[in-house]
Amino acid sequence: MKAGDVIAGRYELEELVGTGGMSSVYRAQDRLLERNVALKILHDQHLADADTVERFRREARAVAQLSHPNIVTVIDRGEADGKQFIVFEYIAGTSLKALVERGGPLPVRRALELVLQTARGLAFAHRHGLIHRDVKPQNVLVNGGGSAKVTDFGIARSMATDGMTQTGTVMGTSAYIAPEQATGGDVDERTDIYSLGVVLFELLTGSLPFGGDSFVSVAMKHVHEPPPSVLALRPEVPARVAGVVERALAKHPGDRFASMEELAGELGACLAALGDEPDRDPTMIVTGPLVRTPARRTVRSRRRWPLLLLLAGLVLLATAGAGLYAVSRDGEGGAGGNGGNGGGGGGGSTAVELAGVASYDPEPGDAKEHDEAVARATDADPASYWTTEEYKDFAATKSGVGLVLDAGSATALASMTVTSDTPGFTARIDAGDSRGGPFTTVAGEQEVSKRTTFRLDGAEARYYVVWVTAMPDPSRTDERAHVNEVTALR
Repeated sequence: MKAGDVIAGRYELEELVGTGGMSSVYRAQDRLLERNVALKILHDQHLADADTVERFRREARAVAQLSHPNIVTVIDRGEADGKQFIVFEYIAGTSLKALVERGGPLPVRRALELVLQTARGLAFAHRHGLIHRDVKPQNVLVNGGGSAKVTDFGIARSMATDGMTQTGTVMGTSAYIAPEQATGGDVDERTDIYSLGVVLFELLTGSLPFGGDSFVSVAMKHVHEPPPSVLALRPEVPARVAGVVERALAKHPGDRFASMEELAGELGACLAALGDEPDRDPTMIVTGPLVRTPARRTVRSRRRWPLLLLLAGLVLLATAGAGLYAVSRDGEGGAGGNGGNGGGGGGGSTAVELAGVASYDPEPGDAKEHDEAVARATDADPASYWTTEEYKDFAATKSGVGLVLDAGSATALASMTVTSDTPGFTARIDAGDSRGGPFTTVAGEQEVSKRTTFRLDGAEARYYVVWVTAMPDPSRTDERAHVNEVTALR
């Protein structure tokens, strides 16, 4: 198959975006609906294998029943010219794997957000009787709005009796495989919990818990060896978060979270415990000769895992006494080494002065949105504000409206805080090199409260946009969104 080929008289292939042992995925143009889609085509060498073909068809049937914001949607399935294909919504974004390979360990908050969204999608699949069995960062896509979407249920298994996959058959990816899966035992939703625990480990540390030179060697480490401590690799990770990884990676399924919903609940609690303080150290990499001292944290009476806290302190003391650097471990397929994305040896964040310079209301908008008030969002007066027009919702007209902010020069912001006296609207943060656009998303959608902090992905830009995507109450017709103040840290 190549670009320009047309499948089923409808889907024109444009670009190969991924390939695996069973299939290849193309970006394609749906000529009928005039939109981009993702087309998954089973490799020709598998067409003679009735079990493989049926598994491919079953993926489409199973995922077509799952309608959830954190699961990639199946649009169509078919056979044409002897080829089996599935059509998915096209996600213009990247995978979790690519994020780690490109930038190393993620900020703790961002890692938790993405894994929580993934857990919610998997929990929905579990409620509908479907186990994924191949949870890995390559199978979690992050769209332009910063939301995670689970894809590739190609070896998923129904919780009900499934005659196609019997006990004793080993399927999955060795780096993320659960012990019971590696030994050909029974799998259930706790199998996905283990694999998602490996994903969280990788996002937090930039490495995998186990490496090796063959499928079997890595799989057997999952079965027999304890995983490395997250706190030993990245001491500034909160002990409660490290505890989530430890429990998810328990060798025996009964020692893990009882359900994906329970795991999601604990991830949400970890996020809430972080509060509004920005992540101080996005990676564990230190480039100077001194070991970085973690930011002081407020002690909470409900803090648990005292043993892990003690271990974290011992790791820091031992490292400081030896004069060592904290560097990331090379992991199979992950971001490794101690190269160039580390911060300096000091701590703290620096405020960046922003200036409201324009509104952003591209077509089909009228190119203006209370431009006379844009400076009020950065005038240090919480009583003044920039405001949108009145909208019931944006669905019938446009995707949103925005406020353009000038950082003065190209700057990689770590966070942006929005205050508003009209809480309840939804917004994201976009960035670009020109005040007129184009802009790309650097912080995903959040519901804005009276004071809301967005964690940015670290891309360098001069202009940033608070992009309002949904109003507080679509049932009303007089809704406006106010942005009273916007501040930023780098």
